[in-house]
Amino acid sequence: MIEGHIILTGLIIFLARICDVSIGTVRTIVTVQGRTTIAFILALFEISIWVLVASTVINQIKEQPVYILFYAFGYATGNVVGIIVEKKLAFGIIILRIISRKAPNEITDFLRGKGQPVTVFVGEGMRGPVSELYIGCRRRDLKWILPEVKKMDDQVFYIVEQARDMSKSLRPINTSIGGWRAAFKRK
Repeated sequence: MIEGHIILTGLIIFLARICDVSIGTVRTIVTVQGRTTIAFILALFEISIWVLVASTVINQIKEQPVYILFYAFGYATGNVVGIIVEKKLAFGIIILRIISRKAPNEITDFLRGKGQPVTVFVGEGMRGPVSELYIGCRRRDLKWILPEVKKMDDQVFYIVEQARDMSKSLRPINTSIGGWRAAFKRK
């Protein structure tokens, strides 16, 4: 039978691995996006947690090999949690390409009315003329843009691409900050 303190230590290892791997996942994504300050701060926390957990497991591996399981499951769970956290934070800029046959003008006017810069290209699709709306926006803006666009054109086709940077001349106006970010908003 496994003793209580072994289970407790194992759970601490598991939870700490979830934290450091989640932080590492988010850090990797913000590093790719060029957010060096955030990446630096996250790396400090990530490696501090990792050193503590790894040293605990390595020092006690002969007496308690079960810690390997806690360590491994924490690592695997941390990857999933990190991806979920990063999706919720929605850092970064994306390029949204909307291809519409039914309502390109309505969609364009709506988005421009909300402060989103939109460039329209006229083209030929598989079933006739289409308009491609080219939009550079923040990832978190997809949450309100796509549902509105789908209301105007239920057969809309769209593509989302990651963008590394965007010119300052036509940035979208800031939409209101919601969720936990609102607590830190300056007055």
